[in-house]
Amino acid sequence: MAADGKPKQIRLSTNPSREELEKLSIGDIVYLDGTVYTGREGVYKRALEEGEPLPLDLPAESAANFHCSPAATQDDDGNVKMGAVTATASFRFSKWIGAWFQKSGARLILGKGGMSAKDYREHFVPNGAIYLTTVGYGTGALLGRGVKGVKAVHWRKELGLAQAMWVIEVENFGPFIVESDLEGNSLFERENARIAENLDKVYEGTRPAVLKRFGETDDRSDELI
Repeated sequence: MAADGKPKQIRLSTNPSREELEKLSIGDIVYLDGTVYTGREGVYKRALEEGEPLPLDLPAESAANFHCSPAATQDDDGNVKMGAVTATASFRFSKWIGAWFQKSGARLILGKGGMSAKDYREHFVPNGAIYLTTVGYGTGALLGRGVKGVKAVHWRKELGLAQAMWVIEVENFGPFIVESDLEGNSLFERENARIAENLDKVYEGTRPAVLKRFGETDDRSDELI
């Protein structure tokens, strides 16, 4: 946070140093400059499960892995038209993330919704990486403004346009929120805990629902199996 209590706004390289990442705090707003690449389940399966060599030099070319499916097309001549770049939910890739850090040397994971605190502690912290989350929904076109060009599209034939690895040049690309820091702290985990502390007060004095579906309960101590 800045001295006035507002989130800091930071311009960050897509191949940041440890020292640059140490300056970030959860809740800071980040804009990126450099090169990012998209990588999600198709890329992870091909590189990690099938053992396919990476088609670019990582992390030298980029240390920023974007969980994303670009709204883009590529014609037979290789020309690319790209509009929005919409993040996808990162929790779906949890089982690959540790091995991906080892293979790619990534230090920035970009996506939507964050990953689990367990992922941060077990995979992000040991690899000196942080998570940057998009700001709400419907920001694909906003992020698209920061795309300067497409350097390459790898594995298009094998994976299709949505799952291919897009290598994208960006400038002032954002905004993203720092969701996890180098110590494994999570913005979402912190704020959810604050909300949970006062949740019971919200429902004080309310009457139980008269009509319920089968198995539904409003008793938070109940365990449904």
